[in-house]
Amino acid sequence: MNPTPKVIVFDVNETLSDMSPMAGRFADVGVPEHLAALWFASLLRDGFALTAAGAPERFSTIGEGMLRVLLADMPLGPPIGEAVDHVMAGFAGLQLHPDVPAGVTALRQAGLRLVTLTNGSTEVADGLLTAAGLRQEFERLLSVDQASAWKPALAAYEYGAQECSVELAEMLLVAVHPWDIDGASRAGMGTAWINRTGRPYPDYFTTPQITVAALSDLAAALG
Repeated sequence: MNPTPKVIVFDVNETLSDMSPMAGRFADVGVPEHLAALWFASLLRDGFALTAAGAPERFSTIGEGMLRVLLADMPLGPPIGEAVDHVMAGFAGLQLHPDVPAGVTALRQAGLRLVTLTNGSTEVADGLLTAAGLRQEFERLLSVDQASAWKPALAAYEYGAQECSVELAEMLLVAVHPWDIDGASRAGMGTAWINRTGRPYPDYFTTPQITVAALSDLAAALG
């Protein structure tokens, strides 16, 4: 890894955003909160599968479709269409993890360029960062919608590098998802894993070059 990467690339969903309130959206429509985690994991699985098949689809399209599958046999309060809309609307109200503002500020003070690269939409990333007063700290908000491939496909990371006019080796991917860390590493990027939960890293994925418990620790870890 370049000891002083030129660009820090952030994943958005779960890395920057605290998605725990999404469970409450499931409860609102009359189903168990634990289904939120199953839904998000299934959404990612199908997004990866479509990318592997050469037919990537938008995050929101898969999210809505998977909700209709998951909720089809559930005793919902509202009609299923309203339930789907209510859950998906939860993305617009998410907030940053508490460690993110200090971490972003420290990285910018170190003179680093910051961008996001999400499998979701740039609109969600923009709303999240604008609400927190941090939008101005990010040079670009990027989505794989323009890359025609979801992360962890190589094309997604190459798109990020092209948009930032740097080499992949000059970028550091920051994420909570081991699959994203692995994909970025295989693409030739530096990697930093945020392990807020204290769980072990899967040994079948490429080991992250940096591991921190909070984003606020990353600037110091980079030296």
